[in-house]
Amino acid sequence: MRLVIARCSVDYVGRLTAHLPMAPRLVLIKADGSVSIHADDRAFKPLNWMNPPCKLKEDGETWTVTHGKTGEKLVLTMAEILHDSSHELGVDPGLIKDGVEAHLQELLAEHITTLGDGYSLIRREYMTAIGPVDILCRDGHGATVAVEIKRRGEIDGVEQLTRYLELLNRDPLLSPVRGVFAAQEIKPQARVLASDRGISCVTLDYDALRGIQPENPTLF
Repeated sequence: MRLVIARCSVDYVGRLTAHLPMAPRLVLIKADGSVSIHADDRAFKPLNWMNPPCKLKEDGETWTVTHGKTGEKLVLTMAEILHDSSHELGVDPGLIKDGVEAHLQELLAEHITTLGDGYSLIRREYMTAIGPVDILCRDGHGATVAVEIKRRGEIDGVEQLTRYLELLNRDPLLSPVRGVFAAQEIKPQARVLASDRGISCVTLDYDALRGIQPENPTLF
């Protein structure tokens, strides 16, 4: 991974345009080719980014990142480079999730039609530049759906799924991508935020996914 701290401006040119005025920023250039621009806030969410496949060309003060499929560009104008270093991180062992949460993901992938008739699995742990989406699938109409799974659904889980959706919808091979927030229990505030952002909520029954019948069956 290459870490560059620089006073720079950033322009995104493509299906949409965006401009970041001159300011000190952190530029992350990862081994997979992705480039992301960060400020000293917003937790880990970048100000702008380019997903692989892409190529970085450094031409003096102008650094241009070009996407290999869409041709969209991220243009950085470097006024001053304050730090530039590279570090070998090696193979990451991956995220170790809560046992129940990981099992929920596995079970829902096996029974993906729990989300609706005609659903089909694309893959579990679909990797993005900011982390893996729990499940990527298609609905009965062939549209792409990103599913974030939690044992307890709270606002931070909706925020996490929102970031994934922003990223996935930049990929013309996947977009438009809508989101499903799935959990055993979803807090009311999380439901409100999800609804406001066009994200569907699904309450998961762990025992039902495991094929265990309830002790006191009900009609509804």
